[in-house]
Amino acid sequence: TFEMVAASMEAKRLGLCQKSLFVVPNHLTEQWASEFLRLYPSANILVTTKKDFETHNRKKFCARIATGDYDAIIMGHSQFSLIPVSPERERALLWQQEDEITRGIEELNHSGNGRSFSVKQMEASRKKIKKKLEALQDKKRDDDTVYFEELGIDHLFLDEAHMFKNLEIFTKMQNVGISSGSVRASDLYMKVQYLDEITHGKGCTFATGTPISNSIAEAYTFQKYLQHEALAEMGMIHFDCWAGTYLEAVTAGD
Repeated sequence: TFEMVAASMEAKRLGLCQKSLFVVPNHLTEQWASEFLRLYPSANILVTTKKDFETHNRKKFCARIATGDYDAIIMGHSQFSLIPVSPERERALLWQQEDEITRGIEELNHSGNGRSFSVKQMEASRKKIKKKLEALQDKKRDDDTVYFEELGIDHLFLDEAHMFKNLEIFTKMQNVGISSGSVRASDLYMKVQYLDEITHGKGCTFATGTPISNSIAEAYTFQKYLQHEALAEMGMIHFDCWAGTYLEAVTAGD
């Protein structure tokens, strides 16, 4: 906790960032605020409560974040997920995912495995994405909504980051423990991409004691969050390319 608090305050002192957002487990927001002020008693911090994110209070509170000159804002994981990204950014991510799946299907068909179970799975995923895109087609910016990009946040500190590890992975590999994805992880991914754009890849700090708990694919997930540009430059943004370089699938008994 102290490492992240000190890092945020030093970054602000050096002009590396202006407004940090700390996203922590819901039950730890007050404890985090207490520890923050213990280290920096004169810091100007804003700590969220459940009441702040009730529907009728949310816009007002987000406006406080956007207009206030805070050293840091501290909020819970679930509150963070209630702040939406703009429809344009959501569409861009869905297009990216659709393209990723389409390429995977083409590769499978080209290799002669077009009837495999993997293709059926990927086709089902593509249909889901198309439905989401159709739902977003006519969605426009809502003047009553404060989007994440409008808050003025330029650094994100994520505590217990392993709770966001279920980022959807599209693959043609079979019988491998791969996440089917969660809304929470997809939301974080869009926000991380935005912060990467405005800070040139230096806008996020993740903290966790268990970066890999169930599958080695979680290593790829964290790299996709934090090293997206580097993976793209190496041609490893797609899981199968990454796995082909770093992993070897084996079948093992008890």
